Amino acid sequence: MTTTAEAPPPAAPEDAPKARGRATRKRLVPYWLLLPGILWLVVFFAAPLVYQASTSVQTGSLEEGFKLTWHFATYWDALGEYWPQFLRSVGYAATATALCLVLGYPLAYLIAFKAGRWRNVVMILVVAPFFTSFLIRTLAWKTILADGGPVVGVLNSLHVLDVTSWLGLTEGQRLLATPLAVVCGLTYNFLPFMVLPLYTSLERIDPRLHEAAGDLYARPVTTFRRVTFPLSMPGVVAGTLLTFIPAAGDYINAELLGSTDQKMIGNVIQSQFLRVLDYPTAAALSFILMAAILAMVTIYIRKSGTEGLV
Repeated sequence: MTTTAEAPPPAAPEDAPKARGRATRKRLVPYWLLLPGILWLVVFFAAPLVYQASTSVQTGSLEEGFKLTWHFATYWDALGEYWPQFLRSVGYAATATALCLVLGYPLAYLIAFKAGRWRNVVMILVVAPFFTSFLIRTLAWKTILADGGPVVGVLNSLHVLDVTSWLGLTEGQRLLATPLAVVCGLTYNFLPFMVLPLYTSLERIDPRLHEAAGDLYARPVTTFRRVTFPLSMPGVVAGTLLTFIPAAGDYINAELLGSTDQKMIGNVIQSQFLRVLDYPTAAALSFILMAAILAMVTIYIRKSGTEGLV
């Protein structure tokens, strides 16, 4: 004698709207969770961006007021007048990013594979500068690189400043108010932004891959070139972007460690907003900088073969 399972009784007609309501609320939960972040982006990013776009095509003065006249020539005039500062900003940021990669990669490799029980201590030392204000850290470099300081004295005794002066990185027997001082400040301030993504990528590499490379008689240099570095490319790309983007728009280092000959585009924008009070030009420069960085970042990501990061 066989028995068959009884089918559940059909839902009552009055229960169907309740079931649909529960299903609808369940589908809406992710969107409700996203709502605070979307509101934040709209209020503090999208709205100011639209306002700045409107300001960039206005004409007038602070006394007479600014009016929306769709004066797009402001962009061309701003680029034609301040293109040296744009190129200088890109050059300083690219140099600082390269130095951060050269200095940060060995440090991240050491933390990931060699630090052992000291890993957490070294990581704390890497992020420790964030416990101090960006401005205070830069002012400290102004003291370190002072004309009468020990750094300048040692470099003078070794005739290093003669070489850097010949290369155009310094002027005479001093470090302050030179391109080298600005690049050093940028490198120091943004080095943790390079180390942390590199460490994250290197720490995920399976050590057995290194052992397998050794079993195949690969030399350490070959193992690094064929195994370690390719697998750490996501960290390299992320670190270079996190370093280059803020460095290109920075103005604190050029303001405190440089002179008028080392002004970056961030200094020009700050001056146009707060001193000259030419808001349309400042807004236009901001949009040009944003567009230039976005274009360079897009090309860089495509060339590096890491489109999956964006």
